[in-house]
Amino acid sequence: MEGSKSLATICAAWLLLTTSCSKEAEQKAPQTKELPQESSVTTPATSTGTVTGKVRFAGRASAAKLTVSKDKEVCGDWKQDPSVLVGSEGGLKNAVVQIAGLGRAKTPSQESVLDQSKCDYVPHVLVVRAGARLTIRNSDGILHNVHTLSHINTPFNRAQPKFTKEIKETFAKPEIIPVRCDVHGWMSGWIIVTDNDYFTVTQSDGAFKLTDVPAGKYSLEVWHETLGSAAQQVEIKGGATVNVTFEFQMKQ
Repeated sequence: MEGSKSLATICAAWLLLTTSCSKEAEQKAPQTKELPQESSVTTPATSTGTVTGKVRFAGRASAAKLTVSKDKEVCGDWKQDPSVLVGSEGGLKNAVVQIAGLGRAKTPSQESVLDQSKCDYVPHVLVVRAGARLTIRNSDGILHNVHTLSHINTPFNRAQPKFTKEIKETFAKPEIIPVRCDVHGWMSGWIIVTDNDYFTVTQSDGAFKLTDVPAGKYSLEVWHETLGSAAQQVEIKGGATVNVTFEFQMKQ
């Protein structure tokens, strides 16, 4: 009996000792930190595209001349009529190309400059953003007169003598505005006021390019002072380029 009791006592003590050691080992065991998983960086898909193309003139355009009646020492003897200027390969100059329905999403509006050089408005067609500052410069050193024939924006008619090198103006609302010089009757120009960032004016090759256009379906519009306007529907896809051709001819 006493042997049985002793054996039971020894077993109980051993069980107590092993349990205590196990708990102590658990307490002393170092805690393992879960390593952060490597993040997978995904590059977002390109969400803008490009529109390129050409504005062409169908037929032959005669290069008309305008008579210069005064200040010939600065202006010259004659001027080329700027109303229809066609390049050697049929490209139409001074056509305004823009995407309808898109507002400002690119760079902040910058100051634009309209110069009066050798009795011409340079550039002949100028696009300015609504609310942006326009500097009208007199590089000729003779008397000019800047007369805007606007209806939506407030028109102005200001003399610009040789000592007034610059005039500052702004236009609040979109509008196509003819510009004239009352001193030199052949001088003409256009100010196109827009609330759009996606525009350009063609040069003598008639080519145009609009970049960073948000993906979507739009109306691509072209305006010309003599030949009128036209539009085509385009779909811009991310990372892609759409090519469009416009063709104008003289109105009957």
